[in-house]
Amino acid sequence: MKNWRRIVVGGILLVMLMGILTGCKTQEAEKRQITLKVKLPPLTVANADTGITDSYEVLNMAGEAFAAQYKDYDVTVEVVKFGYTEEDEYITGCFDTDDAADILLEGYFNMAGYIHTGRVVPLDDMITEEMRADVDDALWKMSQVDGKTYMLPYYSLQNTLIYNKDLFRQCGLAEYIGVDGVIQSWTPEEWEHILSTLAANLPDMTYPMLMYAKNDQGDTHIMTLLRSKGSHFFDENGRFNLNTEEGIAALQWIVDSYKKGYFPAGCENMEIVDCSDLFINNQLAIYMANSATLPSMDRNSTGTANFPSPDGKGYNTSFVTGFEIFDNGDTEKVQAAKDFLRYFMSDEELMNYAQVGIPASNATAQRVSKHIFMQEAYTANTANTVDFTANNPNWRGVHDVFYTHIHKLLAGTITPEEAAEALDADCNAAIETGWKNSKLHSPDN
Repeated sequence: MKNWRRIVVGGILLVMLMGILTGCKTQEAEKRQITLKVKLPPLTVANADTGITDSYEVLNMAGEAFAAQYKDYDVTVEVVKFGYTEEDEYITGCFDTDDAADILLEGYFNMAGYIHTGRVVPLDDMITEEMRADVDDALWKMSQVDGKTYMLPYYSLQNTLIYNKDLFRQCGLAEYIGVDGVIQSWTPEEWEHILSTLAANLPDMTYPMLMYAKNDQGDTHIMTLLRSKGSHFFDENGRFNLNTEEGIAALQWIVDSYKKGYFPAGCENMEIVDCSDLFINNQLAIYMANSATLPSMDRNSTGTANFPSPDGKGYNTSFVTGFEIFDNGDTEKVQAAKDFLRYFMSDEELMNYAQVGIPASNATAQRVSKHIFMQEAYTANTANTVDFTANNPNWRGVHDVFYTHIHKLLAGTITPEEAAEALDADCNAAIETGWKNSKLHSPDN
């Protein structure tokens, strides 16, 4: 009798156990499948421990690791890389389609504009006090609009000019070659001497300095050159203000420099990659780079210098690369995207790839400090950094019109005065359009 009871009770327990296991399997089978589309342009990273240099590869690695341990949804992370000239097609051109980006990794000078589409999600609910304290306030401020944080900083890069030491030596300019690892600054008088000497002594088909105006790629560097005569570039309201004595003088300097042979012949029809090719082929003495691109160059033959400034201290521009999340009408995908970024930002190995520049995370910067290229020099040079967007919306619209007037200026079809007036009018119209159409994210959007 007792054996019979044991058999019955054991059978009941077995049925209950099977039911629990079946329920778990059913619950697991019913877990929603989500595909997160993570998009990025070609971005270099660095990690001395792995040798991986492509952000695309890092994000694929992170996506697989995240999906393997994620419990809430059955997630697949699909990483999509687009060309720099394809951004409109891959981001705004994909809005309201199955190919829309859920996460974007990019530089903030483009990302900032997307905030004003109303599709970029505030991230304050996922930023812990520890994360907030680990990143400098200046980077958080750059990532915020109306007190809300829309971008997670990953690393920053500083743009300076670079020069070919061998060409300097060939032209008798060895005294202007600085110490390795130091960012130089030349006075306006030294700049004129360097450029005129290069123009007089370089071989045919070799030129002193970069210039281009075929398209909008790289026009940030032209904007920095337009500060060379003392222009603040923006007024107190963050609008273009080049139609001033200083702005017109800088535009005149560009015209005069072209006539003197300081720029490549036909530069109005060149783009920045053409100048890159000239520099690589030893046909251009002065080009530009940042802490991501400079390490790949020959350090024995390449020096670093700031853009020209009236006081001789020089200018540079700096921008942050980081993450945004887009709301494509699916709250569960937004949650999964936030969880992916939490995972990424909490993984030391993934964060170590930020050593390509200056890591936004202070803990990461300390951990990999010995691997960060020219960290002390770039950090010290932040005192010479200028703001090149004034946090304006529709910076893409500004890009669309800015270079057209520089092209006309170089082609000789407009004067510096006409260029200054047209730049202010058209670039400010683009900014006003941005503010007029600006809307920030709301769950009801």
